[in-house]
Amino acid sequence: MVTELVHIGFGNILAVSRVIAIASPNSAPTKRIIHEGRSNGMVIDMTSGRRTKAVVFTDSGHIILAALAPETIASRLQSSRASGATKQEPGDSEDEL
Repeated sequence: MVTELVHIGFGNILAVSRVIAIASPNSAPTKRIIHEGRSNGMVIDMTSGRRTKAVVFTDSGHIILAALAPETIASRLQSSRASGATKQEPGDSEDEL
């Protein structure tokens, strides 16, 4: 089984299959969720000290803070999913898929 990964900036990588939603960090409900997640130890800060521009929610309940815009991450996820469905790695054969 192959896990598809997407680059979300500053050397940080995210598993495509685990992403549920991507939001802007500016709304009050999102800020509240981030605050609650920090107190529960569920926040992963991948901003490398930069301003948070996107909040990624995963199926495991983790909240990932990213320094890239939500639109940028969404387009990378879409292109990753589109190319992953049709792209085969060298050495893959039809009967293994």
